[in-house]
Amino acid sequence: MLTKFPHLRQDFAASLVVFLVALPLCVGVAVASGVPAELGLVTGIVGGIVTGLMRGSSLQVSGPAAGLTVLVFEAVTEFGLAALGVIVLATGLLQLTMGALKLGRWFRAISVSVVEGMLAGIGLVIIAGQLYAAAGLTAPASGLDKIAGLPRAAVDALGSTGALASLAIGAGTIAVMVLWKRLPKKAQTVPGALAAVALATLASVVLSLPVATVEVKGLLDSIQPPGFDAFGELANLSILGTILAFTLIASAESLFSAAAVDRLHDGPRTEYDKELMAQGAGNTVCGALGALPMTAVIVRSSANVQAGAKTKASRVLHGVWLLLFAALLPSTLALIPIPALAGILIHAGWKLIPFRGLVGLWRAHRGEALILVVTAVGIVAVNMFEGVLIGLALSVIKTAWEASHIKLEVIDKGAGPIQAYLSGNATFLRLPKILDSLEALPQDRPIEVDLSGLHHLDHACRTALENWAERHSAPDTEPVRVTSDTA
Repeated sequence: MLTKFPHLRQDFAASLVVFLVALPLCVGVAVASGVPAELGLVTGIVGGIVTGLMRGSSLQVSGPAAGLTVLVFEAVTEFGLAALGVIVLATGLLQLTMGALKLGRWFRAISVSVVEGMLAGIGLVIIAGQLYAAAGLTAPASGLDKIAGLPRAAVDALGSTGALASLAIGAGTIAVMVLWKRLPKKAQTVPGALAAVALATLASVVLSLPVATVEVKGLLDSIQPPGFDAFGELANLSILGTILAFTLIASAESLFSAAAVDRLHDGPRTEYDKELMAQGAGNTVCGALGALPMTAVIVRSSANVQAGAKTKASRVLHGVWLLLFAALLPSTLALIPIPALAGILIHAGWKLIPFRGLVGLWRAHRGEALILVVTAVGIVAVNMFEGVLIGLALSVIKTAWEASHIKLEVIDKGAGPIQAYLSGNATFLRLPKILDSLEALPQDRPIEVDLSGLHHLDHACRTALENWAERHSAPDTEPVRVTSDTA
């Protein structure tokens, strides 16, 4: 057996670690998304067994992600749980199509600032929303209302014994996760999230705290494939926008995660188009089961690599362990306090915000930092889809602006002709600036314009330069001479 599968021992051990990391996250993401906890496990199972068996990225682990929590919650609130399966199914089919058309690599062309801004905006909304859940309160619908309502929620919580007990469980969960990394390495073989939930559950049971716990329906009862009525929702334009948002965000997050995971190991590199198809296959199955959407998840993926995984067997086995847990021990979910899961999501949301990276980005590339911040603010202030579109639009505008950058250097030695060197990209966007600078040159001196430093000269600029050269010189002065090897 070991001869046929030389890495079985390492993969088996890694799969147990990934299972222990994935279990509380699957449940937490489902509860925060407003769907039955079991559906988070279903998505984790499909991500492990279906997506895990496919080619693409060998060590990357897929499942329900905190990054889609806000979007799923909005979709379930607006269209209902029955429509979620149709949305996820359509997302999977779109991903399969894009992978077949070899569009996977194009997602890597999306500005990193847009993706980081998207994750930061999601993180802010998750933190704000889960603070209410940690206190046992109902969160407002919009991101701005969540943030604006926090002071009032704090006042309400301070006046309620139940809310204070709930907050204590949530705060304790976060504290355990933060402090867990400072323990000896042997203790850290148990993932911090699992330890935090286990301790919170133990404290809740032993002390009989008045906190809400996870509602359990049973695995088979939670799976509700979309009916024919749900497919009728596809005629709704707003649901089509939600499908596009799911597709864009899930694909971008998965492929960016793949690039990050590739930097963590020396094994086979990711085949991006195949990975996109693997994600599409997983989401298609999840949609058919009425479950949550999946993405590749960097936390589980990095845990898989660090635990010593060598092949895709580890992620497949982690899906098997999730399936066995869901089938044999589903009642244990009913013991988990909801504020403990809120604490896990708050911790995950905090890690989505690139505080250190933003400072460095502002110092080096302020334009990119601005795109990141505006994308995040747009997601909080408007919604997920429109916030991402705002970020993409700003990224395109910035790229167009930089692509039209041009520099004019004038050298006047006092005698002989004035030399003007143009370099960069001469496009119609910068035409007024070019002409203003050239027309300011003296008309009673010979002028030589060198265009050899231009990377691009569009038709509008070429025509304008020729017209300027014909009319600029005074009657008794040599005509402007233009030299260029630009096509």
